[in-house]
Amino acid sequence: MIVTIVGVGLIGGSLALSLKEKGIADRIIGADNHNENLQKALSLNIIDEAAALEDAFDRSDLVVLAIPVDALLKVMPGLMDRAGKQVIMDVGSTKEKILELVAGHPNRGRFVAAHPMAGTEYSGPEAAVQHLFKGKTMVLCDVKHSDDDALEMIEEMVDKLHMRLVYMNAEEHDLHTAYVSHISHITSFALALTVLEKEKEKGRIFELASGGFESTVRLAKSSPDMWVPIFKHNRNNVLDVLDEHIHQLEQMRDLLKSEDYDTFYKLIQKSNKIKRILK
Repeated sequence: MIVTIVGVGLIGGSLALSLKEKGIADRIIGADNHNENLQKALSLNIIDEAAALEDAFDRSDLVVLAIPVDALLKVMPGLMDRAGKQVIMDVGSTKEKILELVAGHPNRGRFVAAHPMAGTEYSGPEAAVQHLFKGKTMVLCDVKHSDDDALEMIEEMVDKLHMRLVYMNAEEHDLHTAYVSHISHITSFALALTVLEKEKEKGRIFELASGGFESTVRLAKSSPDMWVPIFKHNRNNVLDVLDEHIHQLEQMRDLLKSEDYDTFYKLIQKSNKIKRILK
């Protein structure tokens, strides 16, 4: 099988490595607007060749779109118009806008909307790692609109990558990712800004930073090129969860102000119930 990866960064590059390792792809073609990324991907043996998307598309069995949502929305219409044997799969973090765009298209069946719940705070081809997806969850959205053979190809790929498979509609997906992924990133960005602001006054903060701080703020290293489009296209859900998060922070602040440590204790005790979900 010939696979074209559009966007050879963390997710696209890691997927390329996994597809080659598992023998799923016979040849990986890389397409990227940044030639520097393609050259890095070639030197790291992430891809077998670099090509223009138009040329690569015609030769491919599977085309994976691993680019920011804004860019994805621009390139999708042209690819859908040309789709024949090819299966097109995206790996974007939001789904409603994408699926609205392709709804009713004559070649809609060739598209499978997917989101691997995996990643790191790093970006670019050098961030690509093998086994990134092992044991992680792949969400497939609105699969009833995908052709049987297209869906089977992706399901078989997910199985060979040893990922868990979950099916959702686009609305469910965008809501739940706002709560389990997008809020984590926006909180980490805000925490980094908070500490950077305070560091101007107290220069020794970073000398004391330990594992707890690093694990909490590491997502602030994530690329704004990827995350601003995500926040933009999942705006309503992110605002909803952000409002709730701010409410919880205000509640804790007020309890500290009033020195109501008994209630504060109970709040933290209540938060510990997350252990039942995240073991």
